[in-house]
Amino acid sequence: MQLRELVDAVTGDEPPMGRTVDDIVAAGRRAERRRRNRFATAGAAGLAAVAVAAAITVPTLDARRTASALSGAPRPGVSPWPDASPFTFTFTGYDAGTLHVQDPIVVSTAYQIAPVYSDRHTSNDKPVSQDEAEAFEQERTAAGAKPTLWAYLTVYRPGAFDPAAVKDGRSVRVAGRRAVQATLPFGLDPRNPVDPGNKLFAWEYAHNAWAAVTSISGDAATPSFADLSGLVAGLKPAGPTPAPLPFTVGYLPRGYVPLQVGTHAMPGLSGIATARAGDYGGATYTRPPLRTSGLTAPFDSVEGGIRDGFHIFVTPSTSSNQSPEPGATKCYPGAARGGGFCNIWSADGTVVVQVSSEGVGGRLPQAELLRIAEGITVADDVRDESTWTPAPDALTP
Repeated sequence: MQLRELVDAVTGDEPPMGRTVDDIVAAGRRAERRRRNRFATAGAAGLAAVAVAAAITVPTLDARRTASALSGAPRPGVSPWPDASPFTFTFTGYDAGTLHVQDPIVVSTAYQIAPVYSDRHTSNDKPVSQDEAEAFEQERTAAGAKPTLWAYLTVYRPGAFDPAAVKDGRSVRVAGRRAVQATLPFGLDPRNPVDPGNKLFAWEYAHNAWAAVTSISGDAATPSFADLSGLVAGLKPAGPTPAPLPFTVGYLPRGYVPLQVGTHAMPGLSGIATARAGDYGGATYTRPPLRTSGLTAPFDSVEGGIRDGFHIFVTPSTSSNQSPEPGATKCYPGAARGGGFCNIWSADGTVVVQVSSEGVGGRLPQAELLRIAEGITVADDVRDESTWTPAPDALTP
């Protein structure tokens, strides 16, 4: 699958595909590994949310808050960070030189994730059409064009991140804090050799609690590890604030528990890759719960990381590659036996709820996917966050 085929796959018209977020993320990674050593990711089946490293435009950055610095190394038993429950945000965006951490939009049982933008790069987090992709590719190769960047900050809960497990990690100290840095492989696939443009920099922001910035850049030199280490001083606690969701669930199959959610985004790294797509929210469930310790990356950073689960997506019809069908409910078979996805359109056709088991094991039969979808209640005004529900209340019946 080449770049053009990848874009076609997620922006084409009906019939709908039996593919969802993780399938296309995986296909994008494989395509980009064959085409060039650049990272690619994409949106859900029926969603035209595409984030391709070589095919994204960058709008004006949102207003930013500059956080005051935390000084000194973390001390055991002394931490200003709240003892917050899962699915809770505990920090906000801040600036660090030319890098700009946004507010976190993904939160799980083990971490929170925020996009990171750079003044010197073109950020890769906005859907594009095939024509836009081709135009951007021409601009990208023009003289003086900014290199591309897909970067995000993951703030792990205490005990979740294991710095000793980072492959070929080099221990350093920054501002009196323990830190580790490593160069990551092509396509983030551990089977591949390293790519100088792919970097991980992690530091201990509180006792036994680590934050890590991942940078996938078209320029091997920037951001440098020194640039990334500049994020250390600005990270400080805020909140805690439960993640708001634009839906509540009314039915869950036995044994499935929430893993991660996206606020104004799809859940997981796909939400980070399409952070400015205008999506409303989503959640990923697994059976059994995934471990929340010994991590070096988000749950869905590796293909096959989730083997039995399903996604919930609530998106505007403008994110869909299917023609709106006001009031319609339809299910489609997937690549795995018994898997697939179900769509429920709002009465006016402006919002679509999708429940999918593709890319996360595909073990749930279609009848169960439909039952989950039919049990979902969307907020009275999905565009108004004040009508949304805190994640702890939204995720269980």
